Amino acid sequence: MTRRSPPPAPHPDMAEQPFWISFSDLMTALMALFLVAMSVALLAITSDIAKTEDQKAGREEDIDAFMTALSRAAADFPGVSVRGRVVDFGERARFETNSHRLNPEQVKLLREMTPQILRLAREPLGRKWLKRVVVEGFADARGSYLYNLNLSLQRAERLLCILIAPEASATLSAEDRLMVRDLFLVSGSSFNALKANPEASRRLELRLEFLELGETRAASHDLPLEEEPRCPLDGR
Repeated sequence: MTRRSPPPAPHPDMAEQPFWISFSDLMTALMALFLVAMSVALLAITSDIAKTEDQKAGREEDIDAFMTALSRAAADFPGVSVRGRVVDFGERARFETNSHRLNPEQVKLLREMTPQILRLAREPLGRKWLKRVVVEGFADARGSYLYNLNLSLQRAERLLCILIAPEASATLSAEDRLMVRDLFLVSGSSFNALKANPEASRRLELRLEFLELGETRAASHDLPLEEEPRCPLDGR
């Protein structure tokens, strides 16, 4: 009988060689997928950042266009200027010492100028970006801080009285007066932003604030306009 020789013994690495080849290919594939995923994620983030920057630039351009239109409107009222996002009435709305009252000529100017702001607020750029108008009253440095702070608030409040009072209807429509109530906010400053002399410091300014990206303007009050016969300041 012919004796059969046993098969040759396998090489020690032959059993493991196919496994390590497939694991290496798997790691290579996973690395490639990881790189692709990272590239897509970075592209998306970069795209979002670029889109946001474009939106910010567009917002600034819109606001600049709004303020340019307001500057043109203010040019019809000598003495009124627009600086950045502030309407400065200058000598046309100066107060006497320790007083929050304005003379008839000043009242007439404020009632004629304000509808120009409201007109722009109703236009597309105003509806899109204008958040509110802050009425800022100022006092000079004479007297105590708290006294002047209260006086500057009264000076800002005086403008609201002038614009909303029943006699304002000769210049402002009922719609305008309602919009003033919803859009205007009173603020006061005591020793802040002093001018070169006390007379120039006793003034009124309107500071326009604009919406940020994604922000919406607060809803209007669904309430009728109160026809109070007199400004509350006149009873003090």
